[in-house]
Amino acid sequence: MSIERVVVLGAGTMGHGIAQVAAQAGCQAALFDVDPAVVESGLAKIAADLEKGVSRGKVEAADRDAILARVSAADADLAVAVAEADLVVEAVPERIELKRSIFETLGSAAPATAILATNTSSLPIARIAEASGCADRVVGMHFFNPVPRMALLELVRTGATSAQTVEAARAIGERMGKSVIVVKDSPGFATSRLGLVLGLEAMRMVEEGVASAEDIDTAMELGYRHPMGPLKLTDLVGLDVRLGIAEHLAEVLDDRRFAPPAILRRLVSEGKLGKKSGQGFYDWSAS
Repeated sequence: MSIERVVVLGAGTMGHGIAQVAAQAGCQAALFDVDPAVVESGLAKIAADLEKGVSRGKVEAADRDAILARVSAADADLAVAVAEADLVVEAVPERIELKRSIFETLGSAAPATAILATNTSSLPIARIAEASGCADRVVGMHFFNPVPRMALLELVRTGATSAQTVEAARAIGERMGKSVIVVKDSPGFATSRLGLVLGLEAMRMVEEGVASAEDIDTAMELGYRHPMGPLKLTDLVGLDVRLGIAEHLAEVLDDRRFAPPAILRRLVSEGKLGKKSGQGFYDWSAS
């Protein structure tokens, strides 16, 4: 199927980035959020990111204008917002009952041909999909932050996801400029499961005084060619997000590997959530 109209639910960090790459791929992209101010902020961030691209010579001014013309605020009523969508991408907070509630609405409100995707990084896609009543059209589309610059898209298929849905999701992902991998619906998928093990061990090393956060990150960046160290990445993803994933994987997989270290729980309890709060393993207040 041809995907030309994309609606993104949740206009926060991930949501507005997904809307941006959809518009860059030539789609009409609409941003929905329960808070209209978050939508306006998301649209402003898209404009600012594209303006930065123009100033650096990476985006033509005419392309910037064309992309911005394809991005808009969705109707404030969810059912109306998705009524003509070819693809709906849910990017709301990682709470499964919230996601299930949204997919229950999508199952009846979105067109019968629409692909329904969730951007969850660790929650079981099958449990989200069953709420929709059309699990064959539901797929995980796990983007990475910052969405416009990260090359990977992890597609997650359940036992009920149709081959047509997977191939259509792959095609739109490639149109967005992403390298697409397909994984089975299992706890943590591939990326969260692998990345979290490294991140949690790095946190334990800071906790034990093995090395500073900066030196641990430098070790991985220069010694193993990681583009970003695990602690800086944790700050970018959000310490609260990583804590939630760790708790989930510790419960369903293995408490020894995924149990959140005390330093992570402490920083989250202190409101030090990473870049979005200005402080995490690094000080972001000046950036």
